[in-house]
Amino acid sequence: MSGTLVVGQSGGSTATLSNTLAGVLAAALQSDAVDTVYGMCNGIEGLLHEQFVDLTNAPARLLDALRQTPSAALGSCRYGLTESDAERVLEVLKAHDVRYFIYIGGNGSALTVQAVNRWAQASSYDLNAIAVPKTIDNDLWGTDHTPGYGSAARFAALAALDGGADSWALRTHDHVKILETFGRNTGWVTAATALAKREEADPPHLIFVPERPLTQERFLQEVQAAYDRFGYVHVAVCEGLRRPDGELLFASDRAVDRDVFGRGQLGGVSTLLAELVANELGLKSRTDKPGTMQRACMSLASSVDLEESYRVGKAGVTAAASGATAKMITLEREPGPEYAVTTSLIAVDDVAGKERPLPEAYLNEAGNYVTTAFLDYVRPLIGAPLPEYVRLGTPTVSKQA
Repeated sequence: MSGTLVVGQSGGSTATLSNTLAGVLAAALQSDAVDTVYGMCNGIEGLLHEQFVDLTNAPARLLDALRQTPSAALGSCRYGLTESDAERVLEVLKAHDVRYFIYIGGNGSALTVQAVNRWAQASSYDLNAIAVPKTIDNDLWGTDHTPGYGSAARFAALAALDGGADSWALRTHDHVKILETFGRNTGWVTAATALAKREEADPPHLIFVPERPLTQERFLQEVQAAYDRFGYVHVAVCEGLRRPDGELLFASDRAVDRDVFGRGQLGGVSTLLAELVANELGLKSRTDKPGTMQRACMSLASSVDLEESYRVGKAGVTAAASGATAKMITLEREPGPEYAVTTSLIAVDDVAGKERPLPEAYLNEAGNYVTTAFLDYVRPLIGAPLPEYVRLGTPTVSKQA
């Protein structure tokens, strides 16, 4: 089967998302099964509005430039298909003789691939639809990790390392600092801040993730205990922290901030907790809230993540051209002391709409830090080792006055 290949990018951006697009284009332009290559402008919304970029004759320099470009070069969206979209989707696919549908994204994007494939099959239209993974949240089932996560993990670790150095330097003045990272329901990014710690006294001193519910009272107890021990506290928290009843500690309730699923926009739990510490413990508190930079910072991208993101893009085209459909590309870690991965396939039915939390084995019993098992898992994903910083603040000269 030969015909047009369309590719789209969806959901939140990553530093390596355009690397995956470059991989798709590199493979598509060399495939005998692909006659024409179109990019969807702003994901599935571009297909619905018939807004495409013709990439059939994309020069090598464009592919090289994509590999240096963060976020979604085609534009992204957060649109969830409904049954009312089926007729329009099929109309556009048929009008352009689209036979290969490649969609780069996370959980929601897998749902899109699932729907497009189902509609095509129901109408007896030959189409191979493949989901290519990406998400900094690292919460997709069936894959060792997701493209985009390694770079976000590296960013989080460096934010903790640099912010922790600042906290240590001004520990006699700024007593508590709270670093807030992305993560609605899972704490994979937050957990990666632990890579900044080399010695027991190094920041971060505490890590809190949604997988372990947290009360304000317990948070205050943990902070006070860490302050008594270290003389200052650096805490990493996930924006999606939840109370024991399952409710978020903080989320915007403004209608304009709600996503297509009706969920409130996260971000701000660090401010809430900092005010709590100041009011209840009398400790001066500050916050670090990197925001969207943590998912799109190309300058701090992981070399491993960049390469793997490119690989899954190529693998997506190979799978589609080989006849696979309703599948997602996965990364499988090979056994052995040296880090290596291979690509494989999993049915989108096993992925779509599901989330993978941090395993219990990756969180300590107290629920305030990660385990060595997690560090062993995440360290290869961030690429080059983190820098080692020096501290000279311990007096070595005897007092004479």
